[in-house]
Amino acid sequence: MKQVKEAMTENETERTLDPIEEKFPGSVTRDERAGYEGYIVGADELKSFARTIRDDLGYDYLSSVTGVDYLPDEKMEVVYHVYRTSGGPALVFKVQTTRDSSIVPSIVDVYPGADFQEREAWDLLGIRFDGHPDLRRILMWEGFEGHPLRKDWREPFFEADVKPFKSRWPEGDVHRSENLNPFNKNVQYPDEFTPEGWIPEGEKNLYASLGRIDHKSTGNGHDVETDQLVVNLGPQHPSTHGVFRMVVTLEGETIVDLKPVMGYLHRNHEQIAERNTYLMNMPFTDRLDYICSMSNNFAYALAVEKLMDIEVPERAEYIRVMMAELTRIVNHIWAIGFLLNDLGAFFTPALYAINERELVLDVFEAVSGSRMMCNYFRFGGLARDLPEGVLETVTELVRERLPRKVDELDTYLTDNEIVRVRGEGVGVLSAEDAIAYSAGGPVLRASGVPYDVRKADPYSIYDRFDFDVAVRYNGDVYDRYRIRIDEIRESLKILEQVLRDIPDGEIQTGKPQYQVRVPAGEAYGRVENPKGELGFYVVSNGKPNPWRYHVRAPSFINLTALGIMSKGQKIADAVAVLGSIDIVLGETDR
Repeated sequence: MKQVKEAMTENETERTLDPIEEKFPGSVTRDERAGYEGYIVGADELKSFARTIRDDLGYDYLSSVTGVDYLPDEKMEVVYHVYRTSGGPALVFKVQTTRDSSIVPSIVDVYPGADFQEREAWDLLGIRFDGHPDLRRILMWEGFEGHPLRKDWREPFFEADVKPFKSRWPEGDVHRSENLNPFNKNVQYPDEFTPEGWIPEGEKNLYASLGRIDHKSTGNGHDVETDQLVVNLGPQHPSTHGVFRMVVTLEGETIVDLKPVMGYLHRNHEQIAERNTYLMNMPFTDRLDYICSMSNNFAYALAVEKLMDIEVPERAEYIRVMMAELTRIVNHIWAIGFLLNDLGAFFTPALYAINERELVLDVFEAVSGSRMMCNYFRFGGLARDLPEGVLETVTELVRERLPRKVDELDTYLTDNEIVRVRGEGVGVLSAEDAIAYSAGGPVLRASGVPYDVRKADPYSIYDRFDFDVAVRYNGDVYDRYRIRIDEIRESLKILEQVLRDIPDGEIQTGKPQYQVRVPAGEAYGRVENPKGELGFYVVSNGKPNPWRYHVRAPSFINLTALGIMSKGQKIADAVAVLGSIDIVLGETDR
């Protein structure tokens, strides 16, 4: 059945897109490389191509922009995944350029959601996007030397391209690279560097991107003369949910402009992953959105399973869905509790929410041995079956405890005067802007766009379950709170069906392996994570380590619209707007 569906999808794509090749003769060709899909577009026609597929073919949602360094071929490639918000599979297109002059047209004016993703590709791979309105580094700092995802970039005390390092295994000579540096840091220092004499490079580009500041403004609209000033919220601030910074231009207390600044927690997750073996990366995905490790495992497993062309046993599929939906409940309860923190109800609602989360983490600990970093999924199945008593525990949670507690949250919070005053009409994101800026998850659906990957492009066994796509229509902080309550109830509905239908049987295809063979090719695996679409783009060259591993992180991409959501709001509202997006910095910064 799976092969039939895939064949239908491929034929449908061919029927739909053949006119594209006719419209762009010679500049748009099919990607004929073995294991690859989509189209290769000439750089000169990229913007025209993007407008055509958006306006004429309905591919209105840009999901992912990925840079790839093909060092042996001396070329760079940018890979785009676009979808229709009405549903259906991806259209994949690519543009190629030389490594020594990596310049590609920006498509931010066609798909504004490309903004941060193009900056990331420039920062980490050195691909310059011509015409980008604000092409600055985004994860590394201004003044950083080189582009660390290029295949020929080497960090100080570089040891080897791939793991396991021979010094560790089989030789057993374990040492820390930091110990080889007189400053005890794995960092390259310029000649004659001294900490006392170092002057950090300024942030002129950041402040310049805010535009000209008029110190004598026309007032705030209420006959009060005000000045414009720039205020930094974070990165060390409890309201920013981690080491995250908002540079805000204010006129009085009204936000004129806002620029998110991130990267303080960046650790080059993707470079680490490209040195790891495929299986080594599974626990690394736990540490992206560390609230949602089970779902992170899910997306990565799907990408590699596509490359390996393997099926997952029925029982394992049901358990995967069970863990993913319990994760959604955990995330949304946590998000609601901490949003109330941001609104001023410091920690009382959060503690009630955390209590319910702990009960679900008991289940995760029982099945995986860990409460947060679960490392539970495997290619072709799961690490182990459910232990005795877990189904009974989940049944009690799903049918008794969680519905009651969600109803309590709804009762106490939804009509609370402070929640409504601080949420209604604040941080509004229209449906059109939500799509244009590539928002995902509750942020997208609270703006009136009923797009959910589980329905729009079903994966695993989600097409078997009866549930509704939760949607709200005001696009404000209040609706982003309410939609999470709605989604918890839909997750409980799915879990009821899982508990009813879960079969006995195997939980792993073939024997468990410490090393897997992954055929050459590319694959994009995506899931509807609690915060939005989480995707993994993986390129294999047939060797034990991925050639390219890229994370489409919803916490990162959802921040693209933070500026337009905050303009015109009061400074105190910026905290509420950020809280309603629901980010985790481990995933944002990677």
